[in-house]
Amino acid sequence: MKCPYCAHPESRVVDSRPAEEGATIRRRRECLSCQKRFTTYEIIERIPIVVAKKDGGRETFDKQKLMTGMLRACANRPVPLSSLQTVADEIELELQNSLENEISSSHIGELVMTRLKSLDEVAYVRFASVYRQFKDINSFMSELTKLINDDHV
Repeated sequence: MKCPYCAHPESRVVDSRPAEEGATIRRRRECLSCQKRFTTYEIIERIPIVVAKKDGGRETFDKQKLMTGMLRACANRPVPLSSLQTVADEIELELQNSLENEISSSHIGELVMTRLKSLDEVAYVRFASVYRQFKDINSFMSELTKLINDDHV
């Protein structure tokens, strides 16, 4: 690792510990030339996930965009922010582990709805109404009927 002070190409690791809940490794290094210390971080290189949109467009997966959609669906509902962050983390991990480099937005929407349904049914219906783009009251009622029937089974 090149020293940021004198640009010497070699350093030694003085201390190493996990950071950001184990997602990175923090390393304290000492330059072998000037003896100054500096910190580096080691992270896992992730392959970006491309989202195939319904309109044919493509964009990089954005966990913050996912959170924004779920927060909107959960507005004024008793759903803890930590639960939504957990859901977003789980979905991101599932997408990373799928080994697919392109995921459809509809698949991501289904993953969100599955998890919201168990967190808060009102949030689930709100998200579904935007995601499934209900055209009229009958399609909305059809989704509510399915939700009610699922609860009674």
